Parts: sequence; C-alpha cells; structure tokens
Amino acid sequence: MAKAKKKKTPSRLKYEQNNPVSSSRIDKQLKETLREIKEKEGLSQADVLRRGAGLVEVKMRKEEEIRQQAYDEGEENGIRMAERVYMVTYPCSKCGKMKAVTTDEEKKAIRDFMVQSGWCHADCNDPWNSV
Repeated sequence: MAKAKKKKTPSRLKYEQNNPVSSSRIDKQLKETLREIKEKEGLSQADVLRRGAGLVEVKMRKEEEIRQQAYDEGEENGIRMAERVYMVTYPCSKCGKMKAVTTDEEKKAIRDFMVQSGWCHADCNDPWNSV
C-alpha cells in the first residue's frame, strides 16, 4: 500500500514561496571550491551566493561609475583643448571683455581685414623664397 502524501503546513508553504529552490550544474572544481569556502568560512551555500552576488553588483556599479567619470573628463578635456586650439576671440570695443568669433558676419569681417592688411603665408612673405 502506497503512503499518503503528507500535507504541507501553511507556514511551510509560505516559506517555500518566499525561498524558492534554485539549482544549477557546475563543474567538479567549482563544487570543490564552494565546499572549501563553506567549510573555512562557516557559511551556507545561500550565504556564499549572497556574497558573490553582492561583489558582482558592487563591481558592475563601480565599473559604470568609472566609465562615466572617464567619459565626462575626456569630453571636458576635449572641449577645452579644442577651444584653446581653434577658438578665435577678440576684445569687445565697449566693455573690453573677450568675445568668441561665432557668426558668419564676424568671420567675413576678419577675412576682409586680413586681406586688406596684406596677411599671407610665412613662406609667401620670405624674400629668399622665389615664387
């Protein structure tokens, strides 16, 4: 005669619902490593998993923060370097504060001034260089 299936108590059902079973296949070496950690540290398998998950979470968050910080610093440095190399400024004729050349109108005025003032390449202005 077959045994009757034992009915689970409500508290057991609630426990199993809040603490589901998780299983996976691992190689023998990892299983031995986990066994050693559990013995040496006096931890349960769940505690080892909790620690491992926490380390991964911290590492992922840290890497993302570092990546974002590096991106932001690189962007700021690139902008500053480009401004130093390429931005043309001149003092305002009213207040004297420096103003960046940004409009086509300003660029045309500068181009016209350079042509009228006789600006040219250094090589073109070298008297020893025959053109």
